[in-house]
Amino acid sequence: MLLSEGLVLATALYSKTFYINAQVAYLSSLFVIVGASFAYKKMVGAKIDAQAYEEDRDLLDTIEDPHGLYEEVSETETQDLDFKTIVKEEKAKIKTFSLKSIKHGARGSVSMFRIVPYIFLILGFIALVNNNLLDLTAYLPSLFIGIVTGSLVSKEIAI
Repeated sequence: MLLSEGLVLATALYSKTFYINAQVAYLSSLFVIVGASFAYKKMVGAKIDAQAYEEDRDLLDTIEDPHGLYEEVSETETQDLDFKTIVKEEKAKIKTFSLKSIKHGARGSVSMFRIVPYIFLILGFIALVNNNLLDLTAYLPSLFIGIVTGSLVSKEIAI
């Protein structure tokens, strides 16, 4: 992280405009990636603490057959299959758009750890545009540097 920040600071020697673009883009993308990772880690930790998960197969079984393709089906089951009822049962299993699914999805996406970095990204971009300082040749590569640094920092957070 210090190396990437040093790289961004070194752009100040080139031009003030280049430095401002690089710093805003770098910090924006870094905050977005780290904030999303931290929010996800916190959400998963809360579910684990609440024991809201099911472990129906052992680890070795999941690794060898992740989709359950090799589960045994008896011959009597295969002879008595009615495809219309199977299709109806499978359609019933498909999750529909409901208030419960909205609540579940909103919990992960409406975290302050996700919202604040995006606000910083949008306001930083608007500030650069309004002050006629936006230089995409500096802004876009700096976004990439922030994304790479953020993903490396997020791996450290996950541990």
